[in-house]
Amino acid sequence: MAEEKFDVIVVGAGPAGTAAALTAAKAGLDVVVVERGDYPGAKNVMGGVLYADMMSSLIPEFWKNAPLERRIIEQRYFLVHGESAVSIGYRNPQYANDPPNNFTVLRAKFDKWFAEQAEAAGAFIITETVARELIRENGKVIGIRTDREEGDLYADVVIIADGVNSLLAKQAGFHPEWKPDQVALAVKEIIALPKEVIEDRFNIESGQGVTYEFFGQVTNGMVGNAFVYTNNESLSVGLGVMLADLVKSGLHPYDLLDEFKSHPMVAALLKGGETKEYMAHLIPEGGVDAMPPLYGNGFMICGDAAQMVNALTREGSNMAMESGRIAGEVAKLAKDRNDFSVNTLSEYQRRLEKSFVLQDLHQFRNTTKYLEHNQHFLSLYPELADMALHEFFLVDGASKREKIRRIMDRVKQKRSLWRIGRDFYGLYKNMK
Repeated sequence: MAEEKFDVIVVGAGPAGTAAALTAAKAGLDVVVVERGDYPGAKNVMGGVLYADMMSSLIPEFWKNAPLERRIIEQRYFLVHGESAVSIGYRNPQYANDPPNNFTVLRAKFDKWFAEQAEAAGAFIITETVARELIRENGKVIGIRTDREEGDLYADVVIIADGVNSLLAKQAGFHPEWKPDQVALAVKEIIALPKEVIEDRFNIESGQGVTYEFFGQVTNGMVGNAFVYTNNESLSVGLGVMLADLVKSGLHPYDLLDEFKSHPMVAALLKGGETKEYMAHLIPEGGVDAMPPLYGNGFMICGDAAQMVNALTREGSNMAMESGRIAGEVAKLAKDRNDFSVNTLSEYQRRLEKSFVLQDLHQFRNTTKYLEHNQHFLSLYPELADMALHEFFLVDGASKREKIRRIMDRVKQKRSLWRIGRDFYGLYKNMK
């Protein structure tokens, strides 16, 4: 590959990188995307839920052509203890209308399609290529060095979007190796089931889908959750926990996943299914406290590479797309000004601070740490909720007044009301 000069180099063809490339190419910039996989999406892993609002800002009416799996009409949360679960959810068939609120995808299909839209806008995508290091000159990033022979590429701006294990960000010294309490390890399976079985089992119609999230005993009290998402002819089933907790426990993630799949409630949903894929992936959980510098002379960092994940609300892909879109816009601004220094690229951070991305990450910056230090939220409180509702709904001749008294007595044996109040007030304070 001969040395070439572009307006923008984007490293990584995930949601952040493709959003950046699409935005910059639409603005008329000369864009190249470097992707290490055989094709965009080949190495990309996530739970499988995307949000329409971010996609619509990039590709209006994308749902008419994009390879969506199912439009989510119900989101339900389960607090699990033993074979029991307390659940809360919301179901609204109108979420299946155009535009959908959120939807499931299979990344291998969706990311490939998304990248094709960037190519149609003028971006040039190079696959099976690893960006090994940044090229600098006089304190400014001016390109990347790849693993191809004569594979140096040059540009006015490099947008780093190569995921949580960002080789470029680490090589450049923007951040050290992530600590175990800054990442979660997620494992996931794709389990094939006939379309009709999924729709009957989850009480949905063709094209409709649901997301089930499970907390509590399914992660052995560790900070994390498990999930079941419906695809067209398969289920995405997975579990993720903080790596620090996993190391302390000595457990293997695939053992936790097998245990989750064997839970009576989950086993009934998976019955008759066949595992087609198994994958594992690190998820950034450090938030704003672990963020590398988001910009500098000649570069910007987006998505997972910049710790842009809000695990509490299951949001990462939409933050990645939004950060990529903003980076693409700022690249255009820099080109118009012919200024690729921090003077112009600092606009990237200013715009992120005005968006939901940094606002939400600042709001929830301490929530995961609070749960890590108060793990009874995922062990004791599911147990108390199970006990209380079991007692309340059991008809055994006792009055409801007597039942409430029994419940309160059992709760106080486990934890005082003062401590319970303090726990939930602390959680509230760490979510403000």
